[in-house]
Amino acid sequence: MSESTCPICHRPTDPRFRPFCSRHCADVDLGRWFNGSYRVPSFRQDNDEEQNEYHDGEG
Repeated sequence: MSESTCPICHRPTDPRFRPFCSRHCADVDLGRWFNGSYRVPSFRQDNDEEQNEYHDGEG
């Protein structure tokens, strides 16, 4: 079984911070989520009828 590595700095992971090696790397990852560095692509348009009905409370 190979040892897991931290997705931020690629050092061996620490079981206390898994999948990261340290609190620092875990915080770096969280910061990336907060500032929008990690995004999931969406193909839905802002003016999609189905989406607008949901937000208007009609769906």
